[in-house]
Amino acid sequence: MRERFGSGSAAASRGELFPAAKRTGTAGAAPPRTEEHTMPIVTIQQGPRDIELKRELVARVTDAFVDSLKIPAEAVQVWIHEVPADSWGVAGKLTADK
Repeated sequence: MRERFGSGSAAASRGELFPAAKRTGTAGAAPPRTEEHTMPIVTIQQGPRDIELKRELVARVTDAFVDSLKIPAEAVQVWIHEVPADSWGVAGKLTADK
């Protein structure tokens, strides 16, 4: 494991990798993560579905995050990755072969 800014430094004791960037706002430093800055990205992997079913799925997943995390719907992203039956296997067999 690499040493971080000397084992006796205050930054090292707090586990900071780039302490100067946090203190001074140095260019390239990421802003502190707060609840207002988090954006849930939900990825759903599934077989192909009708667009109406996907619309309902996206709406319900978004509603679940809005209700449970108390965030605006605009903060929620839902990505649907559709996998064709000939590219997905279950129990040692392609789902296309079932």
